Amino acid sequence: MDKFSFLNAAHTGFIADLYDQYLQNPDAVEPSWRSFFQGYDLANENYSLTDEEISAQIPEEVRKEFLVVDLINGYRTRGHLFTRTNPVRERRKYAPTLEIENFGLSQDDLDTTFNAGEILGIGPKSLREIISHLERIYCDSIGVEYMYLRNPEELKWWQDRLNKNDNHPNYSLDSKKYILSKLNQAVTFESFLQTKYVGQKRFSLEGGEALIPGISVALRDAAEKYGVKECVLGMAHRGRLSTLVNIFKKPVRDMFSEFEGKDFEDENIDGDVKYHLGLTLSKTYRDGNVIKMNLVPNPSHLETVDAVAEGIARAKIDRKYDGDNGKILPILVHGDAAIAGQGIVYEVTQMAQLNGYKTGGTIHVVVNNQVGFTTNYLDARSSTYCTDVAKVTLSPVLHVNADDAEAVCHAMEMAVEFRTKFKRDVFIDLLGYRKYGHNEGDEPRFTQPKLYKAIAKHKNPKDIYAAKLIEEGSIDEAYVKSITDDFKQMLNEEFEKAKNDSTSKVREFMESTWSGFIRQQLEAMLLPVDTKYPVQNLQDIAKVVSTVPEGVKFVRKAERILQGRSKMVFETNELDWGMAETLAYGSLMEEGYDVRISGQDVERGTFSHRHAILRDEISEERINLLNTNPKNKGQMRIYNSLLSEYGVLGFDYGYAMAFPNCLTIWEAQFGDFSNGAQIMFDQYISAAEDKWKIQNGIVVLLPHGYEGQGSEHSSARIERYLQLCAEDNMTVANCTTPASFYHLLRRQMKRNFRKPLIVFTPKSLLRHPKAISTIEELAEGGFQEVIDDTIAPKNVKKVVFCMGKFYYDLLAEREKLERDDVALVRVEQLFPLHEEQLQKVIDRYPNAERYVWAQEEPRNMGAWSFMLQRFDKIKLEVASRKYHAVPAAGSKARFEKRHQEVIDQVFQK
Repeated sequence: MDKFSFLNAAHTGFIADLYDQYLQNPDAVEPSWRSFFQGYDLANENYSLTDEEISAQIPEEVRKEFLVVDLINGYRTRGHLFTRTNPVRERRKYAPTLEIENFGLSQDDLDTTFNAGEILGIGPKSLREIISHLERIYCDSIGVEYMYLRNPEELKWWQDRLNKNDNHPNYSLDSKKYILSKLNQAVTFESFLQTKYVGQKRFSLEGGEALIPGISVALRDAAEKYGVKECVLGMAHRGRLSTLVNIFKKPVRDMFSEFEGKDFEDENIDGDVKYHLGLTLSKTYRDGNVIKMNLVPNPSHLETVDAVAEGIARAKIDRKYDGDNGKILPILVHGDAAIAGQGIVYEVTQMAQLNGYKTGGTIHVVVNNQVGFTTNYLDARSSTYCTDVAKVTLSPVLHVNADDAEAVCHAMEMAVEFRTKFKRDVFIDLLGYRKYGHNEGDEPRFTQPKLYKAIAKHKNPKDIYAAKLIEEGSIDEAYVKSITDDFKQMLNEEFEKAKNDSTSKVREFMESTWSGFIRQQLEAMLLPVDTKYPVQNLQDIAKVVSTVPEGVKFVRKAERILQGRSKMVFETNELDWGMAETLAYGSLMEEGYDVRISGQDVERGTFSHRHAILRDEISEERINLLNTNPKNKGQMRIYNSLLSEYGVLGFDYGYAMAFPNCLTIWEAQFGDFSNGAQIMFDQYISAAEDKWKIQNGIVVLLPHGYEGQGSEHSSARIERYLQLCAEDNMTVANCTTPASFYHLLRRQMKRNFRKPLIVFTPKSLLRHPKAISTIEELAEGGFQEVIDDTIAPKNVKKVVFCMGKFYYDLLAEREKLERDDVALVRVEQLFPLHEEQLQKVIDRYPNAERYVWAQEEPRNMGAWSFMLQRFDKIKLEVASRKYHAVPAAGSKARFEKRHQEVIDQVFQK
């Protein structure tokens, strides 16, 4: 008897469903069936067998069922390549196609009923009906990529969800009118601006107006169906003005005042162009649900805002929602050229499931213009889609025709539902076009003449959708005219009112978050701050961080570290850098502040000084001893980051923006690694308060110091940060003692305002025998911007100003030479430079004849140029390396020779 005769009695729908499971996860299928399917696949691949031989082994009807299953999986896997998602171009041709002949079927099979239809939830159907069903699901206005997902539950969810209504929405009349109203707002707003402000930059949404109803529907669903309380939206310029007005309800009058180019009413800020500004507001829906919406300010560096928005979302999750990421929805709106070309997108994508950075899934929306500034998409990427970065994290992608407003809203609804259920990212590729040039004053026909001929003839999405609703009898032309006229009248009224405004206003972002904090200027930055903390309290914290918790076993080396902590506090009273840092965090936590640190290897510390996280030797449980203190009112979160600077610093900057009472720290592995995050320093850290009235207390720790490690691991490029310093925008420090660093960190939180803090931290000083402090210096002292020498002032002929680790090199040389005529003055805070304290130091040395700035760095680097410009009260000389292209020599012998030459310069008579 034929060994496969049992198949004749089996339900072919069951077999087809089982085969579908086998294709997704072979190991999940019962072994005997798995063997059969493997044999079937082998037979299909074994081209030496004839059709007759295959048919002899497998019954024809069963074989055909499998072929239909193959066809279904072909649509699921490759259907997105054959959609009607491009409104203005013909799609590229892909092979093989989904023609049934490519699956071993023929036209003669079209009217045959196949049980494989049960996989699609439609029961036994003819092949013709199955194909029609598949075409509507996978090849209409929405193309879906999801078959690469590895979670069977996620796969099943998408298959079931797409089968519902053949992946087409079934909207009520009210919903259709709502979608039309939002489209009308988007189209009419852009048309009005084009009429009133011809040629002005606005980065219009024309061609992608469906973004407005799409995001509106997503926010409504998030609030009403899933209990989302807050949304953080990050986006660049394209469509931003329409989003501000039509979703975030920015007063149109304010927008028009900005178009008129009126000066800002606040003279203490320089402000920014209108399409960079952010906004926060709350919206109440009909059922009473309220959602707070935050549109993050952004610079011209496109995707930079992605990391910041994610950091803001995570801070709100930690601060406001007790870790419940279901209460907040991050949305990132990308450009097609930017998402494919900007590296930070990859960095942010890789954060999505990491403990220190995950936000419960992000909805990524690409406003796909199919062109960059002037660059065709064929020149802008190698990947098939601009969204292919989504596959890094196995995130589903929906490609949607931006002319089909209902499809856009349907895709958004599915995205919100998927994100809510699985806490995963989802990408929506909104395929539209850009009606005008990149900035409205540009001529796109120079580079895309054929495309822009098609665009010139193309109807806008509102007219397309209105025509559809009129044709189906849902509305009439009078209704369309009425809503258009009403909105246009409102715009005209606000336009006239704006003419009476003499200034424009920059509205504060997340104003309620910053209640109680006062924006301060330079004078306040130089005022002393009480950072004292009782000795007994510090000793109690020291006990906590030097004691192994009950029931825990640390490795022997870790236990020795704890013993060392105890010894330096309770026996020698010589606290090193790591201990002072730990006590700074512990004291702040007892006072109600949180602490967050992230960066590469920060849990242990690159130079093995911190050991904030220890692991149980048996369970490998992560234990943060600071968090075991029963007196804590705050908590510490510390995470080793992915190997990213740009993305992680952006994230932590956003975190600090949304959590002012958290000491938020990003630490570079080596100081020069911050080069990879330079855009964050230039566009946000140094400039955001002046542009957007945003305070931020981010602390950046940059290991710095010349120790013969070559060019890349010597200098944190101090000169670059000092060049960014102006007025009152941030603080730059280079401490020489553990106590100085301790008080600096505490001062950062004890003020009633926030400024970014850049600290050049040491490497060798972490264990230098002279870089120690007493617990009394922590308890009773305070941060000193300038630390004077202790030698007799009357003997001093030369006053040398220096900073950081170089001070100890000079001190050792002075002791060796037994010189008492050279004073070594430490400048702990470079910006703002405390000139009053410096002058007091100078006045203490009445017999001084020369004043020298001494630095390890070459003359064209380091702080010399800054000191020369900013400290002009005296004639200042310099002792430094010569001008060099690199910070330090790669040869240790050459390094030491040059280093000694600088030291010799300092002590020349």
